[in-house]
Amino acid sequence: MARTGGADDFWARWRKNVHRARNGLRRSGVDYFRGDGSDWIALAGLLLTIPAITFATVLSPVWIDPAALALPIVAGGLLLRPASLLGLYATAAGALILEALKLGPYLDGPARVTPGTVLVVAACGFFGLVLAQFRARVGVPWRRGGTMLFDLRERIRVQSSLPRLPQGWHREMALRPAGGQSFSGDFVVAARTHGGRTLEAVLTDVSGKGMDAGSRALLLSGAFGGLLGSLPPHAFLPAANGYLLRQDWDEGFATSIHLVLDLESGDYEIYSAGHPPALQLHAGSGRWEEKSGEGPLLGVYDGAEFDAVKGSLAPGDVLMLFTDGLVEASDRDIAEGIDRLTGEADRYVTAGFEGAAWHLIEACAKDVNDDRALLLLSRRA
Repeated sequence: MARTGGADDFWARWRKNVHRARNGLRRSGVDYFRGDGSDWIALAGLLLTIPAITFATVLSPVWIDPAALALPIVAGGLLLRPASLLGLYATAAGALILEALKLGPYLDGPARVTPGTVLVVAACGFFGLVLAQFRARVGVPWRRGGTMLFDLRERIRVQSSLPRLPQGWHREMALRPAGGQSFSGDFVVAARTHGGRTLEAVLTDVSGKGMDAGSRALLLSGAFGGLLGSLPPHAFLPAANGYLLRQDWDEGFATSIHLVLDLESGDYEIYSAGHPPALQLHAGSGRWEEKSGEGPLLGVYDGAEFDAVKGSLAPGDVLMLFTDGLVEASDRDIAEGIDRLTGEADRYVTAGFEGAAWHLIEACAKDVNDDRALLLLSRRA
C-alpha cells in the first residue's frame, strides 16, 4: 500500500509541475505578444539573419548587395529596445567590415562595400535608434504601441454603448470617424438613472477630428460618464463646462447635447451647449420638429447657463440626436443638411427605423471629411 501511495504521489507531483510549467509558458507568451516580455526572441532572429546575409553577399555580391544589411537594422528599429538595438548594430558593423575585407577595395570593381553602402546602413541605424528611444522615452514597451491604440479605440467604443431599454423602445447609435480612421472626436455616454426609469444620454463633439481629437474624446467621455447620473440633469452641462475649462487645452471647446428621457411617460428634457438641434418626428402629423435648448459652447467661459427645452415622445414618435458633421459641409449650410436628413429618415417610417442610423450617415454624409455621429430613439406604436 505504501508503494502504491508513493507512485500516486509521484504522478500527482509530476502533473502539478507540468501544469505549472504550462501556465508559466502561457503567461510568458501572452506577455511577449502584448509587448511586456523580453525581446530576446526577436533579437536572436535578427542576429541570425546577419551572418546569413553576409555569407550570401560574399558568395554572390552581384545578387545580394552589401546594403542588404540595412534590412535587419530597419526591422530592429521597429521591434527591439534601444539596448538590444545597439547589440544588433555592433553585429551588423562587424559583418560590414568582414564583407569589405572579403570583397576587396571598392575601387577594384563593382559589387563591393562602398562609402555609399556604409552611409545607407548607418542612416537606417540612426533612424531606427531614434524611433526606439522615442518609444522608451514615452514609456511604451517595444511592441505595445499598437496594443495601446487598440485599447484606446475599444474603450471609446465601449463607453459609447447604449444601455438596454424596456419593451416598447428602440435605440441605436452609429459613429463614423473622419477619413475612415478608428478614432473620433464624437462620442456618446448614456446611462439609466432613477432606478432605471430615466435614460440620460449625452452626445458630444470635441473640437478637431479623427486621431487629433481621439485622446481628448477618451478623457472627456470618462469624465462625462462619471458625472452622468451623479448630478441633477440641470447641473450636468455646467459641471462639464467647468471640467473642460480646467484642462486648459489649446483647442478646448466642445459642443454637447444632453437628453433626459422618462421611459414610462415619454416626457423628456434637452439641454444643449452650442450643439445642432435634436429632431423629433411626430407620428400623428408625420412632421419633423427641431428641439434645442439654449447654451454656449463648452469650455469657452465660466459660469455659462444652459436652458432646457421640453417635449414628449408619443407612441410612434422618433427622436434623433446628431453632430454637425452629418448635416453641415462646405457646400451647404446646416438647414439644408437637416432637410436632407429628415427626407432620408422619412424612408424608414414604415420599417420602424431598424438599422436606420448607419444608413442615414451613409446617405447624408458618406464622404464628408468630418466625424459623424447619430443617436436614434423611437417609441414603438
